[in-house]
Amino acid sequence: MKQEEILNIEAKGCFDFFWNEANTDPESPGYGLIRDNTAVDTRDFASIASVGFGLSAIIIGIERDWISFKDGKKRVLGTMKTFWNNAEHSEGFFYHFLNLQTAKKFEASYDCASIIDTSIFLNGALTAAEYFGGEIEALFEKIYRRVDWTKYYDEARNMYFMGYNPETGGFGAWDMYAEQMMQYILGVGSPTHAVPAQIYDGFERSLVTYGDYTFYNSPGGPLFTHQFSHAWFDFRDVRDADGVDWFANSVAATLAQREYAMDNPDQRAGYHGNSWGVTACQGPNGYVAYGTPPYKDGIIPEGNDGTIAPAAAAGSIVFTPKETLDMMWYLYENMPELWDQYGMLDAYNLEGEKAWYADRVIGIDKGVTLLMIENYQTGLIWELYGRNHYVKKAAGMLGLERVDA
Repeated sequence: MKQEEILNIEAKGCFDFFWNEANTDPESPGYGLIRDNTAVDTRDFASIASVGFGLSAIIIGIERDWISFKDGKKRVLGTMKTFWNNAEHSEGFFYHFLNLQTAKKFEASYDCASIIDTSIFLNGALTAAEYFGGEIEALFEKIYRRVDWTKYYDEARNMYFMGYNPETGGFGAWDMYAEQMMQYILGVGSPTHAVPAQIYDGFERSLVTYGDYTFYNSPGGPLFTHQFSHAWFDFRDVRDADGVDWFANSVAATLAQREYAMDNPDQRAGYHGNSWGVTACQGPNGYVAYGTPPYKDGIIPEGNDGTIAPAAAAGSIVFTPKETLDMMWYLYENMPELWDQYGMLDAYNLEGEKAWYADRVIGIDKGVTLLMIENYQTGLIWELYGRNHYVKKAAGMLGLERVDA
C-alpha cells in the first residue's frame, strides 16, 4: 500500500462517523443531528459543530461516490429544516449541545448559545448551500439572516463576547488569537445583523517563539485553534492589511509542536518525530484542552500528560504534508489498537505500564481531519466556501487579500 492511501482509509472512516452517527428518523424533530462522540453513555448528545463538519462531509461523500447525490441531498435538506424549525437557539445562535431526538438544549450543559459552534455549523451550511443550491440554499439564507451578530459584539472593547445570555447579556471575550477567524468572516458578511469590519483589529496579537518558529499562538497552544477556520477558508497566499500570513502562521505552529515532541523535555514515552500533535481531546482522565509551549502569558494547559491526538497532525495535512503522512503511516503500521471502523481513535497515551487508547472518536476531530484531507487532495471545500458571495464580501472588508504565490 502506498503511503498516501492511508489518507483515503482515514477519510472514509471519518465520513462513516458523520453518516452513521446521525439521527436518521425523518419523523424526529432532531433529524440530521449528529452525535458529539461515540462513547456509549452519550447516545443522545448531539453537537452542532459535528453537524457543521458533517454537512461538508456529506458533500465529500458524494464526490467520492460513497453515497449517492440523492441520498446526500435528502440528508442535508432535512438537516437544514431541523435547524430552521426545531433546533433551540437564542438570537439565531444555536446551543452547542442539543438532544439528538428533540433538538432542544441538552439538559443544562450550557446556559448560553455558542458563537463559535454556531459559526462551525454555518460554515458547513454555507458550503452545502453553494454545492446544492435550490431549497438548501434558501434555508441557509433564512438561518444565516436570523443570526444577530450584534448581540455578541462588545462595542466598547471591539471584540466578540465569548457567550451571550438573553437575561444577563454578554460575558467573556474573544480577545486573543484562536479559532475564531470564521466568526469575523460570517459576522462582517451578514446581510442583516453585521458587525463592523474593525472587529478584526480587536483581538490581541502576540508573537511567541519555540525553537526555529515564531508565530501567533493561542493561550495553552492546542493545535485545533490553528486548524478550524482553515478547514473552510483557504488562507494560502492571503495576507491581511498588516501583512500577516495566517496560513504560514499555522505551518509554524504545527512544526513547533513537532519540534517540541522531538525535544521531549518531559521525557514522555510517546513523543518523537512520528508521534506528535497536542490539542483538545479525550485523555485518560476525561476531555482535556491539551497544548504545548510556548504558552502565552504563562497560561499552561490542563495537565499535559503525554496524550497525543491523531487529529492534531492529521488535521494539519495541508500545513505539514510530509510530517503528517509520516506520522499517519507510523500509526497505521505500529498501533493497530488505535484504529476502528471510523479510522483513528481520538487519542493515545503511552505513559505507564500499559498503553491507553481512547474509547471513542469525537466529531470535531473527525471533521477537521476529513476536511483537511479533502482540501489537501482536491481543494473541494476551500473552493466551495471561497466562491460564496458573503465570504468574498467579508474577506474584502476585512482586508484579506490574495497575493501572487
